[in-house]
Amino acid sequence: MKIVVCVKYVPDMSSQPRFTAEHRVDRAGGQLSELDEYAVEQALRVVDAVPGTHVTHLTVGPPAAAEALRKALAMGGDAAVHVSDEAIAGSDAPATALILAAALRRLEPDLVLCAMASTDSGTSLVPAMLAEHLELPQLTFAGEVTFEPTGGTVRVRRDTAQEVRHLEAALPAVVSVTDRIGEPRYPSFKGIMAAKKKSLETWTLADLGVPADQVGAAARTVVDEITARPARAAGTIVPDDGEGGRLLADFLSTQKFI
Repeated sequence: MKIVVCVKYVPDMSSQPRFTAEHRVDRAGGQLSELDEYAVEQALRVVDAVPGTHVTHLTVGPPAAAEALRKALAMGGDAAVHVSDEAIAGSDAPATALILAAALRRLEPDLVLCAMASTDSGTSLVPAMLAEHLELPQLTFAGEVTFEPTGGTVRVRRDTAQEVRHLEAALPAVVSVTDRIGEPRYPSFKGIMAAKKKSLETWTLADLGVPADQVGAAARTVVDEITARPARAAGTIVPDDGEGGRLLADFLSTQKFI
């Protein structure tokens, strides 16, 4: 089986986000999106269950995005592909999906694994867009992934607020996983050293046949202005002089929490 895991190089979200003069996210000092680690982990579990599985990590981004691929390779996997081109800067979700889909056509995977969202934009749009571009079935927000023993079918469990859904699709397919899929492994020292020797190819838009005027500056989403979030106001104190429970319930009802 051939698996391609789509990953993203994102800013460190534990610190205050920074933006460039063009209103783009400043990815300096970035890292592999934490949610993508769950997709990488799921791919590595398939390797353990299905001998002969080949895993390629794929990303689109600036030169520094190779660091995210090295982190994924240190966790496990066989190879990585980095689509990097100056014209890509500023691409939104539709443009990114267009580029990823072109790379996936070239890689011809049996299974495309994605995280439920990236930790910077959090749109959850790209997996669905990939399925549309590639004309493949999509199974999104999976909390568990299994395969039919003889191959050819992927099954997922999706937990919603009201029910548990069991879905299946024929391969090839696009699957996105949540952070309930299983704790990602830490890269071992051996894995980090091995990652330095694994194949990491860099492709350009020309390599993929993607016109530069359909990505980057031609993105459908344009950010006109960025403003800082207002400082958090002091909270409401509910005194408990025997009526605290009722006052708290009234407050929650007013705020439409109950």
